[in-house]
Amino acid sequence: MTPIVRLQRGALLSRALVVIIASNVLWAPLAAEAQQAGRVYKLAILNQGAAPAPNAPNPVLATLRDRGFITGQNLVIDAVHADWHPERLSDLVAALVQRKPDAILVYVCGAPLDAARRATPTIPIVVATCNDDLVSSAVIRSLAHPGGNITGLSKLTPELGVKRLELLKEMLPKASQVAVVWNPDYSDFAADWRELRAAAKALGVTLQPIEFRRADDFDDAFSRMAKQRPDAFIMFSDIVSWGFRTRLVAAAAKSRVPGMYAFREIPDAGGLMSYGPNIVEMLRAAGGYIAQIFNGARPGDLPVQQATKFELVINLKTAKALGVTIPPSILLRADQVIE
Repeated sequence: MTPIVRLQRGALLSRALVVIIASNVLWAPLAAEAQQAGRVYKLAILNQGAAPAPNAPNPVLATLRDRGFITGQNLVIDAVHADWHPERLSDLVAALVQRKPDAILVYVCGAPLDAARRATPTIPIVVATCNDDLVSSAVIRSLAHPGGNITGLSKLTPELGVKRLELLKEMLPKASQVAVVWNPDYSDFAADWRELRAAAKALGVTLQPIEFRRADDFDDAFSRMAKQRPDAFIMFSDIVSWGFRTRLVAAAAKSRVPGMYAFREIPDAGGLMSYGPNIVEMLRAAGGYIAQIFNGARPGDLPVQQATKFELVINLKTAKALGVTIPPSILLRADQVIE
């Protein structure tokens, strides 16, 4: 299949990027050409969060369906959910492995991937939206040639924190105090902090770290933040803020502080603005990897791909409620403006 190529819209990176659409990035033969006739494939899903709502869209399964792997016909889904209790992951994935799936999908790195790695060195594991440095942590040999049984997609992009800070400074030129609301339990953000501190110094901004670990911490975290009276705040990418975005937005709104988030789904839920990779497209690409593995590819031969498509989303209703004026220079670069 020839990959579809397009230029990134609303690009904020310093160079123009040619973007390969994630859902078509894989060069495997069409599923219809490679599937074994009469075989039923089993995909295990290890989910740190709660079970999705019935009939909720699943980009991974949508891509598999496009490749000819259809639930109820030649595909069985064996999904388990830790309900935001990471201590349950090891037992859950151990049970999955005993049922001998053809591949295991984990949505994020950290605890879910660690549990899957401990459970099996042989069953292919695909991670959909990794935020860790898999090479430095020796999980894989290299991005181009992972080796072993793990592959997937990475959103490890420390420069995104810098871009979020730059956007806030452009929107609020007089801002000198910016809070960083982050979850130290989610990932290794050492590179993010290194890049962000250097950018803050260059921009004349003082950073104010505000930690949270669970959705139940949101109200307290934003209350503590408000007492420090920052001019704005930014957030790193983490699974808790994505999974509980409605609660996050409600807690942030009480502080009356303009915020920049990592996921486009948060402005959809009422947050002010976001800049980051398109998670849906990364999930679609993960489905493509799984299809390749079903068709006989070895995960160690499939390069770990880094996110290259980034989107700026702005919620003008929220801006008005906060009394914030979004400069035309930012609006013109937005991929989506919610009015």
